[in-house]
Amino acid sequence: MLGFLFGFNARLGRLHYFLSTIGLAVGMMVVAFAIASNAVHNTPTGANPAARLMGWPVIVSVVVFMWITFTFQSMRIRDIGWDPVCVIPAWMALLIVDKLVAAKFPAWSLGSESQGTVVGALVNLVLVLALTFWPSGDHNRPAPTFGEAGRKPPEPPRHQAVTSLPAARIARAPAAGFGRRVS
Repeated sequence: MLGFLFGFNARLGRLHYFLSTIGLAVGMMVVAFAIASNAVHNTPTGANPAARLMGWPVIVSVVVFMWITFTFQSMRIRDIGWDPVCVIPAWMALLIVDKLVAAKFPAWSLGSESQGTVVGALVNLVLVLALTFWPSGDHNRPAPTFGEAGRKPPEPPRHQAVTSLPAARIARAPAAGFGRRVS
């Protein structure tokens, strides 16, 4: 179920991820501008825009854009060949621990306004660069899982030497599972 909701089973290449991220940023700017302009236009002249005019639209748009960003990251992590079910929670756990360490030990934080440490910032930078620039994994085989060992497909049985390329392809077809099934 989560595979369909978050894109855990889909793949997104480097260029598509990069362009999708730029498109999402442009879309977020357009939505933020629309929400802000609506709040300004519905406020009486000379008054500050009321937070109640922007509250629910901002919350809904943040949830939608976080969902889309999470889906893009999951699809890109799957394309790299990693398991997003393991990488995303580990990334979130590291961010939470980093914020807790920065709050508990302010001397270790990046600054008085920052809520993170140098280690968290470097890990975030490395993961963002990996999502953007890491080459895609092998698309012909499924991503590795913990439960199954890596095994090679069985070798087709060797037949007599065939002289032409089309005849060789036809000779390999029954070994590949094409044709009638014999029970």
